[in-house]
Amino acid sequence: MDGVDVLIIVLKAVAAFALWLTGTALMIWAERRVVARMQSRPGPNRLGPFGLLQTLADGAKLFFKEDITPSNVDRVVYVAAPVMSAIVAMLTFAVIPFGGTFEVAGREVALQVWDPDIGLLWFLAMSSIGVYGIVLAGWSSGSKYPLLGSVRSTAQMISYELAMGLSMAAVFIYTGSLRASEIVANQQGALLGFIPAWHVIPMAPAFVIFFVAVVAETQRPPFDLPEAEGELVAGFATEYSAAKFAMFYLAEFMNVITVSAMTVTLFLGGPSGPAFGPDWVQALMGLGYFLLKVAVLLFVFIWLRGTLPRIRYDRLMDLGWKVMLPLGLLWAMATSFSVVLRQTADQDTVLRLAGVGIAVAVALYLAAPLFGRGERDLAPAVPDPDWDDQAPHDDRDGVNA
Repeated sequence: MDGVDVLIIVLKAVAAFALWLTGTALMIWAERRVVARMQSRPGPNRLGPFGLLQTLADGAKLFFKEDITPSNVDRVVYVAAPVMSAIVAMLTFAVIPFGGTFEVAGREVALQVWDPDIGLLWFLAMSSIGVYGIVLAGWSSGSKYPLLGSVRSTAQMISYELAMGLSMAAVFIYTGSLRASEIVANQQGALLGFIPAWHVIPMAPAFVIFFVAVVAETQRPPFDLPEAEGELVAGFATEYSAAKFAMFYLAEFMNVITVSAMTVTLFLGGPSGPAFGPDWVQALMGLGYFLLKVAVLLFVFIWLRGTLPRIRYDRLMDLGWKVMLPLGLLWAMATSFSVVLRQTADQDTVLRLAGVGIAVAVALYLAAPLFGRGERDLAPAVPDPDWDDQAPHDDRDGVNA
């Protein structure tokens, strides 16, 4: 490795960081504008064209604001927690390819900071470490509301990370690789001549499981229980202010961009798309396709926030353990079976077995409600012992009317 290689690595890292940081600022602005329009409000519209500089002004205000630290905090952990959250959010983006490949000085340059052999397992590792920042923030604050928020965050992360990992495992099995570049390359071409060969089509259940899981992992509405304002003030960030609060705020939006980019990489073809011209033009076109796909997913995140109410906590846990986890496990097993069958049997046999499986699944789906209705019809009606047909109760004064 000579100086040119080092310079290329540094430039790729700077480009990825600039792209990611700019995207975070635009995401904050877009969320405020879109949610405001959904609520018949104008949103930020004073600073800069369409209020684009409002995010910069708010960030500058937070970073120069007086920092108030409660007296009963664990100071070292209290300061380290927001820094950890921000750094982990930055490192997660390193393995995501955000553009095409071109040649510079006889070297092949891919618009990706790092493409390790462990591949997207890096994303799972960083998402597991990221929750430590929230947990340590809640514990070190010395207050009950941050502590409850951090405990909620831990339970939520454990509940949904298993389903997220199983959906990613299904993609790894389907492509036969962990490397992000090879997963993107497996989505090149077309299905049936004109449909893009993205994994979202053959792996639709895994896509749904993964997207719901990452919405919960990033603690976005309707899964924002760790910072429920009506219950926990501001959750784990209650005792934070100024720059440290801004780090938590930025880390949340950074994670949203990272998981959107990961969804594009796994299921929507990454930076792939129709390309023409020289290599560097194709690489820039790939960057444009990647940004467009990520922007669509970010709009979906904003749409969810402006549309859905916060889910109840017991239903959050039930969804993670009773629905998402079994479905993720079943789909990973089904994907493994289909891959082995595809490698050992001919195409006609695979199609025949797939048709039989679909027919059985549809039959079970149609038959299940019939059995449920029969059980409810056979259940005896239990009379209310407190019911009085002659004297209706008046709840205002506790006596019979």
